[in-house]
Amino acid sequence: MIRLVLVAVAMLVVACDATAAAKLDAAAVNNAQFDGSEAKGVSATVLKAQILLDRARFSPGLIDGRQAENFTRAVSAFQAANGLPADGKLTRETWDKLVATSSRPAIETYDLTRKDVHGPFTRRIPARMERMARLPRLAYHNALEKMAERFHISEQLLERLNPGIGFRKAGQKLLVPAVTRGDPPQDIASVEVDKSARQVRVLDPSGKVLATYPASIGSQEKPAPSGQAEVKRVVHHPTYHYDPEFAFKGVRSKRPFTIAAGPNNPVGSVWIDLSIDSYGIHGTPDPGKIGKTFSHGCIRLTNWDAEDLASEVQKGTKVVFKDEAAGSVEQGSQ
Repeated sequence: MIRLVLVAVAMLVVACDATAAAKLDAAAVNNAQFDGSEAKGVSATVLKAQILLDRARFSPGLIDGRQAENFTRAVSAFQAANGLPADGKLTRETWDKLVATSSRPAIETYDLTRKDVHGPFTRRIPARMERMARLPRLAYHNALEKMAERFHISEQLLERLNPGIGFRKAGQKLLVPAVTRGDPPQDIASVEVDKSARQVRVLDPSGKVLATYPASIGSQEKPAPSGQAEVKRVVHHPTYHYDPEFAFKGVRSKRPFTIAAGPNNPVGSVWIDLSIDSYGIHGTPDPGKIGKTFSHGCIRLTNWDAEDLASEVQKGTKVVFKDEAAGSVEQGSQ
């Protein structure tokens, strides 16, 4: 009897999981409502909130439908910008403000093109930088990775939204997050790099936050700079030049080398060069690690957030580093 009960319970759990998975479609996400519950696992409500935050430039980083640290930071930033208690919790009032930002559906349909599925791709990318330097390009591994990055979503969740799609044939219809952002905000005064919050903020002259992005910022071995800098230039599709003086852990080469351009290049798809020598704000080949790991001293964003920031800054834009320990800006040398 006990065995039969356990089997029945197990079958019920599997059935519930299957039902939950089946409900994660366009209708479930677009019609999702706030219910006040703490979601465990992937939630249609959290997924919709992440898409709306991303669209409003309060970026949650990689969209995965889960309540995690980057999502909490994005919610908190949105709340602060809208005069709400900035506790990072998705409250009814926060939800209503967020839903009011846009009337567009959160999930839309996208048709795969020949260019999407034919690449060129770089199927295998070695982990060691010295070996990366032998490749002619650091392109996406495949169409799945390319589509996931285009729509700011984890590969696992994109596959879940599109069961049975192999991402290999032009003309296939995909369900994707509608993350197209509006025109870049005008009248940008500065960019603030908050080390303790692991966040980059775009500010207007009054200090109002126009956009926020989760970031990986320095480490104990290779800390991010302090004080103030300015943007020198923006480089799209950058190559990566390694100098042995960097002495990165795991790099054995005693000679400089160059890694070809591409979204899986160590600095991703864009480099925002700063007036502090060898430091910049840049993209990454690993969007899922942003805000969770440390960098080699620079400021690392997802490729899409780095590209968005690059569209907002210009030569001379001020970049202020908010000190991690004191929570204030150090006025150091540039």
